[in-house]
Amino acid sequence: MGEFAVFGNLRRRLVGTLPLDDQTEMAQGRNRHSRIFLLASLSAFFWFLLLYFHFVMLASSSAVTHLNPFTRNTESMKTRMRNPSPIPINSHVASDSPKFDVHREKEISANGKSNDESPNIVTSSNVKRLPVNKKDRAHSEMEKYPFMRALRTVENKSDPCGGKYIYVYDLPPRFNEDMLKECRSLSLWTNMCKYTTNAGLGPPLENAEGVFSNTGWYATNQFAVDVIFSNRMKQYECLTNDSSLAAAIFVPFYAGFDIARYLWGHNVSTRDASSLALVDWLMKRPEWGIMGGKDHFLVAGRITWDFRRLTDEEYDWGNKLLFLPAAKNMSMLVVESSPWNANDYGIPYPTYFHPAKDADVFIWQERMRKLDRKWLFCFAGAPRPDNPKSIRGQIIDQCKNSKVCKLLECDFGESKCHSPSSIMQMFQSSLFCLQPQGDSYTRRSAFDSILAGCIPVFFHPGSAYAQYTWHLPRNYSQYSIFIPEDDIRKRNISIEQRLGEISPGKVKEMRETVINLIPRLIYADPRSKLETLKDAFDVAVHAVIDKVTKLRRDIIKGGKDDNFIEELSWKYALLDEGQEVGPHEWDPFFSKPKDNKADSNSSSAEAAKNSWKNEQRQ
Repeated sequence: MGEFAVFGNLRRRLVGTLPLDDQTEMAQGRNRHSRIFLLASLSAFFWFLLLYFHFVMLASSSAVTHLNPFTRNTESMKTRMRNPSPIPINSHVASDSPKFDVHREKEISANGKSNDESPNIVTSSNVKRLPVNKKDRAHSEMEKYPFMRALRTVENKSDPCGGKYIYVYDLPPRFNEDMLKECRSLSLWTNMCKYTTNAGLGPPLENAEGVFSNTGWYATNQFAVDVIFSNRMKQYECLTNDSSLAAAIFVPFYAGFDIARYLWGHNVSTRDASSLALVDWLMKRPEWGIMGGKDHFLVAGRITWDFRRLTDEEYDWGNKLLFLPAAKNMSMLVVESSPWNANDYGIPYPTYFHPAKDADVFIWQERMRKLDRKWLFCFAGAPRPDNPKSIRGQIIDQCKNSKVCKLLECDFGESKCHSPSSIMQMFQSSLFCLQPQGDSYTRRSAFDSILAGCIPVFFHPGSAYAQYTWHLPRNYSQYSIFIPEDDIRKRNISIEQRLGEISPGKVKEMRETVINLIPRLIYADPRSKLETLKDAFDVAVHAVIDKVTKLRRDIIKGGKDDNFIEELSWKYALLDEGQEVGPHEWDPFFSKPKDNKADSNSSSAEAAKNSWKNEQRQ
């Protein structure tokens, strides 16, 4: 105690001996400490109020806020999903992005617990203690659908790929690339090796006669869509390696090339082997379980009848890919679809023109507008004497007897019909191009004629109107003329007279519509991409995405079309919004025999066989 008194006296003497300025400074120091203490107290009180407001006043709203699976790592996801370098079809990259786990959500909901200790995750245990409004309850119920993460991307307006992502399977090479290595086996009569070059476009065409433009023209095989479409997919701007984001899933199986190897001289087991193996592979994938394959699609560059064998009899035609239960859930894009089945969709045959940039298309369109067309109508084809229902014989006779018709007869052996320049030159010099049924409903020639700015004349609605509903206007009178087959077969209507009655103004208007359709009906060079125009690939992918998106929304709403009649499939794509299926003027064209095997053993299978016979003849 004495020591503290001595220390206090010493301190007072020292202060008394300090200069006045130093004494003032010490007094100011005491005041400064007081101010700091006051500020610290006010700050602590402010933070107390802020935290109180956050945890107490906002508790009811924050407690029902779920972690949005799409917002996590959004920027890094966008960077990876829209990588400007193409993702190779057979170079799948595993994604490290978080995926929506519906099983985990259910477990959390049931137990009220979560193994994740992250303080950012609000579990359903919080919701039990607080009221939940109807909107939040509906949102929670929607979480049970595994495709919700993909569906939410549609609403993300800041993401240009929102609702457009495509996931591409990394299939074993035996389903695609190995077929190209064995290209000589893809056809009995045609060396397909040269046609699979240049990403499936085939060798460049010579332009000695000046019929084509300078670039973008190839000797493309009409059945090469398998490889063209798959290579075109590599340039798609919204590929994703995270399947939970995908609006649709692409299966790069070369179905057309596969069946082409085995249609002649092979038993049904060999013809079906790849299709069965593919389905088995797909059904083991987790992506398949999301919608049972209803969000999957693949492309086959042949007519649908090559994939619709109804029986296992050796004499029956084709394989049974499209009749496999799993395949019925998928969408198959073919160059000719079935009017009576719902799991295939028609896409254009490839033409000879595959532009690499928009300017190539614009230049070609302008050139087609300015051409002098000296023929009223034309026809390129051969008669079908073995088919009593064919009207080709009458068409050829009418053309021969007309001074305003140009004819290219496609006989056996060498023929100008097999020369792209001869065919395109004739189409470019004609106002109308006759397009009767080929061996089946459709023919590549229809697309070649439109490419030439020639107005197509159809005689059966199955040749275009009920086929290419994604790519052609529903109002067919805008771009084509329809003359029912019976008008030629039974009534002997004059084609020259019928076409001659159309006014020059109407012809000009229709030709402009035809020329404007060109971008939607051609496949751009798979090694590049058009800048602003949408080609046949873009139109098809967009249609598939729309189909899957609508199906997902219908599932959430609990909608189910119990009244769907598959045998009337051709009618549904022609309906207006809200319109129901009923009698149609084209019913007589699509009425089927009562024989249950009509697709396989009668006209459809015979059409496919005849198509192959004509390949042999050529």
